[in-house]
Amino acid sequence: MEKPRQGWAGLANISFGFFGIQIGFALQNANMSRIFQTLGASMDDLPWLWAAAPLTGLLVQPIIGHMSDKTWLGKLGRRRPYFLAGALLAALSLFLMPYSGALLMAAMLLWTLDASLNISMEPFRAFVGDMLRKDQHNAGYAVQTAFIGIGAVVASAFPWLLEHLGVANEAPEGVIPDTVRYSFWAGGAALLAAVLWTVITTKEYSPAELDDFGEAEQVGAPPSANLAERGSGGPFLWIMAGIAAMLLTERFQLEKEVYLLAGLLIGYGLLSHIAIRLARAGRPASMLTGIVGDFSGMPEIMKRLALVQFFTWSALFIMWFNTTPIVAKDFFGASDEASKAFQDAGNWVGILFAAYSLVAAVAALTLLPYLARRIGKVRTHIFGLLCGAAGFASFFVIKDPDWLLLSEVGVGIAWASILAMPYSILASSLPQAKLGIYMGLFNVFVVLPQLLVGTLMGSIMKAFFPGEPIWTLAFAAATLVFAALAMSRVKVPGEA
Repeated sequence: MEKPRQGWAGLANISFGFFGIQIGFALQNANMSRIFQTLGASMDDLPWLWAAAPLTGLLVQPIIGHMSDKTWLGKLGRRRPYFLAGALLAALSLFLMPYSGALLMAAMLLWTLDASLNISMEPFRAFVGDMLRKDQHNAGYAVQTAFIGIGAVVASAFPWLLEHLGVANEAPEGVIPDTVRYSFWAGGAALLAAVLWTVITTKEYSPAELDDFGEAEQVGAPPSANLAERGSGGPFLWIMAGIAAMLLTERFQLEKEVYLLAGLLIGYGLLSHIAIRLARAGRPASMLTGIVGDFSGMPEIMKRLALVQFFTWSALFIMWFNTTPIVAKDFFGASDEASKAFQDAGNWVGILFAAYSLVAAVAALTLLPYLARRIGKVRTHIFGLLCGAAGFASFFVIKDPDWLLLSEVGVGIAWASILAMPYSILASSLPQAKLGIYMGLFNVFVVLPQLLVGTLMGSIMKAFFPGEPIWTLAFAAATLVFAALAMSRVKVPGEA
């Protein structure tokens, strides 16, 4: 049997929840630096404050992917329970964020918000692969990208729109403006409503139906056939890398956030060692052996795409937490976080983010499908990444903040390709019964570079470009070029 072909209404229902999830991410990306600085954070504080978000994704996504592959809750299904739980927690975090009266509270709520969004987001990636035939994967991820773009437009532009409707965009020092408050509250309601729409309007295929499609669940299957045969050298290298990072941090007085990265390396090394010992002892398959075994045994195409993701998301994270201070300092001449110029810059960043998201929504449904048919998915993604690099580089040429909208065209094309092409390639190339865990592990290479940027970029900027955040965009442009070069090594079956 073959899965039924979905019409446009079915494609929309499957991905509509991502409209709400992206509202949460867009509010976070466009406003958290502004909130942190309003509550007293300096530019040097931003990297470690943002580090909590990617750390959360790094821990949550593989676990949720593994669990969702093995979940079946009757009528509620296997992916939808995670959509719903994550949406409830994320909506609560968005509602509470404007009440932050201290930097620590805002940082804790960012951690909770990011964890909740990841709980919902990761199963959505696998959900498209679950529900669609392989010949509809391009269309499915294109529609998902369009909803992501529309959600980001709505969320990013909302503070600016509220100001033009008369809502106060200024507040006393240390107080979050009303435009941001109301945006977070409205965003929480929209997120929950959008996810509920997908939960109500879709019906997942049962294990019996997946069996008929040749995609039966592999419950209880060993995590990796050769995990027990792996030597101890791999875990030892991870541990030694973590110890080396700690020593280098102490020796060269790097930012203290690097200790967080070191701890993660050591922790993964120890967990890998435990998983190998359990496999050698013949213990039944567990979550730990499953995740470690699948991570170490990734298919070749996934490994090559992982390198592309590593460079790509390094650039995106640089953009998200540096655009507000860059625009405020270099285009609005604002250094005082309580000034009207700084708040105006924050609203304009929301418009810039809305612009690239709108471009992405249009490109996902028009430009990218056309290019993918004509030149293939690999070359399409290379083109998109190079457009993004050009967009970042243009910040050094443009002087008028209005003309930064032109920069966002390149960024928007890149964003559309980043959200569609790698996942379409993976969903068509990986075993469907393990799509959740593989998507979760793939997102490690979305999260890990963000964590590296959060821990290392502060040290780099302090050493070479103190007080000049615009130079971070030079790093962003260069890493997208490296991503395009890495993408040229990806071979998709059926493409030249």
